[in-house]
Amino acid sequence: NEISEDAPSGTVVALLHVHDKDSGKNGEVRCSLDKDVPFRLEKSFDEYYRVVTASELDREQVSEYNVTVRAADGGSPALQNSAVLSLRVLDVNDN
Repeated sequence: NEISEDAPSGTVVALLHVHDKDSGKNGEVRCSLDKDVPFRLEKSFDEYYRVVTASELDREQVSEYNVTVRAADGGSPALQNSAVLSLRVLDVNDN
């Protein structure tokens, strides 16, 4: 995925669908992102999430992000899985 460095805060960079076939607490999935990235995770509806920009991007500082999305169910013990989104920041002439 690519995103322009001048993308405003709240720009959607990825849509995610998470699903667990279990029922009850074992079927409830919670997702999270790493804390040190300029993106946040928003639940859109049911089993869908979107990754959006949370702050300004600066390609001269960081040209690519590998954002880890973690999913865990509500079971005991909780089962977990993760996926990595590679996001390349596109340069904009800001001079």
